[in-house]
Formats: sequence, structure tokens, C-alpha cells
Amino acid sequence: MVNSEIPHTLSPSSFSGTPLLTINREATVDLDSTNSFEGPEKLLEVWFSASPQSLPQASAPGGLKTVPSEVWKDMLDLVNCKVLSIVESEDVDAYLLSESSMFVFPHKLILKTCGTTTLLSGLPKILEIAALEAKFPHVVADATQGQATAAAPYRVFYSRKNFLFPDRQRGPHRSWRNEVNSLDRLFVGGSAYMIGKMNGEHWYLYLTEPNTMLTPPATPDREQPIKVLELPESDLNAKRCSMDDEGQDETLELLMTDLEPENAKQFYLDHASAVAEGKYYQQAHNARMDAQEHLGSIHDLDEGGVHEPNQLSKGRRLWHSSVDIFSNTSNEDSLCASDDELSFPQELTTEGHALGTVVSEFSGLSAVYPSSRYPDARIDAYLFTPCGFSANGVIPSPATGGSTHYFTVHVTPEPHCSYASFETNVPASQTGRETADVIQQVVGIFKPGRFSVTLFEAKDTADQEVGHAKKKGSKLEAIKGYRRVDRIVHDLEGYELVFKYYERYDWEGGAPRLGEVGF
Repeated sequence: MVNSEIPHTLSPSSFSGTPLLTINREATVDLDSTNSFEGPEKLLEVWFSASPQSLPQASAPGGLKTVPSEVWKDMLDLVNCKVLSIVESEDVDAYLLSESSMFVFPHKLILKTCGTTTLLSGLPKILEIAALEAKFPHVVADATQGQATAAAPYRVFYSRKNFLFPDRQRGPHRSWRNEVNSLDRLFVGGSAYMIGKMNGEHWYLYLTEPNTMLTPPATPDREQPIKVLELPESDLNAKRCSMDDEGQDETLELLMTDLEPENAKQFYLDHASAVAEGKYYQQAHNARMDAQEHLGSIHDLDEGGVHEPNQLSKGRRLWHSSVDIFSNTSNEDSLCASDDELSFPQELTTEGHALGTVVSEFSGLSAVYPSSRYPDARIDAYLFTPCGFSANGVIPSPATGGSTHYFTVHVTPEPHCSYASFETNVPASQTGRETADVIQQVVGIFKPGRFSVTLFEAKDTADQEVGHAKKKGSKLEAIKGYRRVDRIVHDLEGYELVFKYYERYDWEGGAPRLGEVGF
């Protein structure tokens, strides 16, 4: 999925068919995660049609993907986070943020932010951008009625785990009640849920029904003419399209706390730099030994000697004795210099994308969706100072004409607030593995004391049998090394949700660190 060699440059990939990486170097300056950090993220999905194939006729051909990155950056300023880098592909653009991630598809946007970000403060701007930039059907601003320009979404989903430090949250995120009120002010008929134990680990969910309606503005002081939004019949048909387009929608999320401290050290900068240094010097040493092995052959040629063809490796370039392929100096003594005299690259001693790549390889994250099965996949990873890790994965389907999916990972490794999350919409049917196997692999990477699983899956329209997710969820019972403490199954509009909570068998850490309780 990523180059196994230590990265010396951060230039975009030049390989055809490979997602393109762009790095915002200005935003990566002075990022620091020294203090206690709120790892659990706020997760927002805003759909403007059921699929990329059912975009409203009047919308821009590429939907949300036609929106320039600078426009999204302005919206993210309201959320209080910055763009670190972008991986662009035909189906989705993946934004790695200073606080988590954003994924932009033609028909939907997924925004996931941690810390004290104000995610819902950016939602009205998202609706405005979808209207003005992506040309989705919308209501026009009317200052006399307090109405902002806003596209009417197809569906909206908002969710999060209970916060560890709720008193530090800002804006509408100070409580679940405030968040629900903010969403209800925008949308008609939304439903809010708390899933899990009120006095234990739990998860919040807000969602709207298909063909979401915007909440009308408050009644004005004086009578105003009624304005009706009229959509072309083709647009109405698109909005009324069956759930067939959503039939493959499947999202798996793991929310992990109490990470094993020794294992969590791999997400610290000093540890990652030491790993990179050892690998760098080993590679340099091997290359230097290889060069020295052929130095004698080069000297013989300089002295007029004659070599038979089998005395030199076939296809190997004959470097002149005065050229050092490892440094800017040009003398043959440098080829014999000790490893201590090698210059260790600066990017492997400081936070950034280079060490992020090292961590994704060393931790085993890059093997969750391996390049052997997904040759065009790309991981964009970042390691923070003095610790903390974020990564986005763009996973094109190995099948011709298949969709592109994603995964995203975020880690806060400090013992007093340790947390890691893993989210993906890669269908289990595409991986050739059971969902439980993916969970087992991810849990093995992070070794949490406890974790929650949410499996959100669209119902099969050919068979709306209730209990499909329950049957699938039953396969998640056996996670090696963990006991299942809680299990809840919800039958929702068009979806089924499985929520499960696990604790490690040898866990002795006491009750969960709740921070926020559900009452």
C-alpha cells in the first residue's frame, strides 16, 4: 500500500492510476499534541444524493468533487482545523487534517474531527457550498426571513462516542442536547439516539430520513410571500431513487481506549525516529557494502585491466572511482566511510509525513488492506510532536470499474487519555474476509484495554428482512483476548446498526473513564 523504503522526498506519486498526494507544508508548522487531548471524534456525513450515479440533473457533473480545495479550507476554518495534505483520486478526495479527516465524494461529504473542534459550526457552510459551488438544488438566501442559502441534503448522519473531557468542548458540542438542538434547527424530522449504557460506555447518533427537508425559518414579524422550491422532475426522481444505490453502504468503526502503554510508544516521535534511523542506516550500510564489492572491478578498468563479461553483474552501472553515490562529496574514501559519518535525513527526526509512513509500516497498519490485493491503494500518514498519529487510506477496488473506498485512523497514545479509532467503508465482501477478522487485526495493532464497535449497514432492498445485521453481528462475538460486555442492535430507516462493547480478559483498570454520562 505504501513504499516500504524510508521516504527521502515527499513528492506526489507519478505512477499512473495511483491517487495523487498534495502536502500543505504551511499547515504542518508548529503542530503539537503535548497536552491532554480529546481523542473521541465527532463524525458527520452529509449526503446530497443516494449515489454518484444519481446526482440531480442540475448539479455540477462532478458534484462535491468540483469544489476547489480552498473553498473547503475556508469551511474548515469555522471548524477550527487545518488541511495537512490531500490525496486525490477519481472517486474521492481524502483530506488529512490537523484534527482528523475529511472525505469528499461526488455525492457526499464525510467530516471527522477530534479535540475541541466545532464541527457542527461548519455544517451551514457545507450546505451553502453544496448549493453555490456544486449546484445542488437549494433554497436561496432571504435575509428578511433569516434564511441562508442551503442545499437540501438527501440524508444526514452525525455520531460520536461519549467525550473524555466534555467540559473542554466549545460551541454546540458542550452537550449532546445542544448538538441535537443545533441539528434540529437545520433539518425536519431528525432522530436522536443514545446507544449503550447511560452510566457506561455509550455512543450517540443523529440521523435524518431519506429526502431530508430543511427546517423553515422562524415566522417573521411581518407577513412575507411564501417561496416554494421547485425541482425539475428529473431531480425529484433522483431524490426519490430507491435504496438500491445505498445497498452497498457499509461502515465499520472501532473506538478504542486504554491502549497498552508499551505498545503505544510506537506512536511517539522519538520511537518512530529511532525505528527510521535504524532502518535508514541498515539500508545505507547494505548499499555501501554493495558499492564497495564492485569498487575493485572499477579500479581494474581504470588501470587498463580487461574483464570478462561474467566478472561484472549483468546490467550493473560502472561508477567511476571518484563518484560517491551516497553524498555530495566526490572521493573514493567516502565509500569506505563508517556509518557514523552518514547524514541522517532531517525529515526522519521531526514530525510529519515521512515518519507517518514509517509508523504505518512498523505498526502493521499498511497490511490491513495490503498492496498485494489493492495495488493502487495509497496511505497518507502524519506523526505529531511529541506523539499522536493520523492516517487516511484511499482504497480503489481491485475489480475493474469498482468503487473507491477509504479508511481512516487516529491515535492519541498518552496513558492518561489514550485512544485510537479505525473507520472504513471497504465492504467485507470485497476484502474476502469476515468483519471479525478485520477487527481482530486492528485490535492487534493497538491493543486496547476496551473498545466499542459500530457496524452501520444499509438494508438489502431485495430482502428487507429485519435481523440481517444481527446475524452478521453474531459473528463478532469471538474477538480473541476480549470478552463482549454489551450488544445492541437497532433497526433504522434503511439501515441496521450493531453496537458492541468489549473489555480485555486481563483488564484490571477498573470502570471506564466516562467523562460524559448519558443523563
